Amino acid sequence: MPAAPPLAVGVIANPASGRDMRRLLGWASVFPTAEKVHVVLRLLSAMGSLGVQEAWMLPDAAGIGRRVRESAELARGGRGLAMPRVRLLDIHPCDNAADSTEAAVLMRQRGVRLITVLGGDGTHRAVARGCADLPLATLSTGTNNAFPEWREATLVGLASALVITGRVPEAIGLRANKRLRLHGEGLDELALVDVCLTRQLDIGGRAVWRGEDLIDLYVSFAEPTAIGLSAIAGLAHPVSRDDPFGIHVRFGAGRTLKVPVMPGTIEPVEVASMRRLHLGVPVRLQALRGTVALDGEREIEIDTDSVLHLELDWGGPRTVVVGAVLAEAARQGLLFNDPGPMDLPS
Repeated sequence: MPAAPPLAVGVIANPASGRDMRRLLGWASVFPTAEKVHVVLRLLSAMGSLGVQEAWMLPDAAGIGRRVRESAELARGGRGLAMPRVRLLDIHPCDNAADSTEAAVLMRQRGVRLITVLGGDGTHRAVARGCADLPLATLSTGTNNAFPEWREATLVGLASALVITGRVPEAIGLRANKRLRLHGEGLDELALVDVCLTRQLDIGGRAVWRGEDLIDLYVSFAEPTAIGLSAIAGLAHPVSRDDPFGIHVRFGAGRTLKVPVMPGTIEPVEVASMRRLHLGVPVRLQALRGTVALDGEREIEIDTDSVLHLELDWGGPRTVVVGAVLAEAARQGLLFNDPGPMDLPS
């Protein structure tokens, strides 16, 4: 009888996340390579304690995967920790977003149950392009982090393992997410948080932060605690990840809103109008010269002949809801050596 395959996860840590030009403009914190290595080791230590046996990583140019593998082996051999064995994918990284997409595809082929992503909105978007139905566990190490929630890696590791081992049902532990699909001639793109039409004529440094450059903003969800373009809707009319609609913001003469468009930078934006963006109803973008930003980064240059349609749906990746998973684990006593609720005397 063949042996059962090991319980495996994937880990995609963007070596460049948290290092773009917005870090300089807004005095934001950086995430050095050594800290990313430590984040992954905390994550894997928690996962290993609940039975995760193997972790696939990208052989990135910064050496995060290699250093994690070496440290995990030392912890397993020298300290006796139940660390998963770290294996590196057989790919040649190009040091761009395509690495994350390709890694997600290869991890699916190797039978991982879940992919943990270290990065910002752009990294999570790149992984979403390749992960298909695999759930994601999100960790914020980017500049503007609207999609990934801020959590300690140890807790993310525990929650992820509780879900993929079946201790906590997916109906409790995983959340469905919306996405924005952008279609045009020869174009099929997605965004997890926002799509923004801007007056900037070229991709350039990619980041968008000046209020006078904004024309239209479409968000799948918008939280008042966010940093970035989605914060415009989040501070004017919040919409949750679970609401069956999004928001369209049109900029122009109207009311001025002060928005944290990036860490340390409050920018005034002129909001002309807002309306709901309904699921499954295509919207045609204005035809003009400019660029389209996906999840805060300019990706597409357009002109007056461009015909682009945008649509909101529930096709985003499922994500681990860390708080809900750990609350269920506490209620059911799942982390006791003999699982079961802890009774309190009256």
